[in-house]
Amino acid sequence: MPLVIYTLLRLALFGAAFGLLYLAGLRGWLLPIVAVVVALAVSYLALGKPRDAAAQWMATRAERRAAERAAAPKVDVDAAHEDAQLDQELRTDRPG
Repeated sequence: MPLVIYTLLRLALFGAAFGLLYLAGLRGWLLPIVAVVVALAVSYLALGKPRDAAAQWMATRAERRAAERAAAPKVDVDAAHEDAQLDQELRTDRPG
């Protein structure tokens, strides 16, 4: 959830920068580029806590996923298929 909050704050900063620059008279293709640069600088300076919270959330999530992957049984799909075929062949080859 911190990632969503941080993203929304960054989008709000971009919207504010875009609007202020538009009102200041900047138009054309330069407007969105300057708005992105301004929003980037302001977000770097003003959004330290939300950025750290989002980074911590992502790191915790990555660690949890890595632990889940390590704990999951590793099944080689090809080997399992070959084993099943061999088992089937052995059952049909038996005299009965």
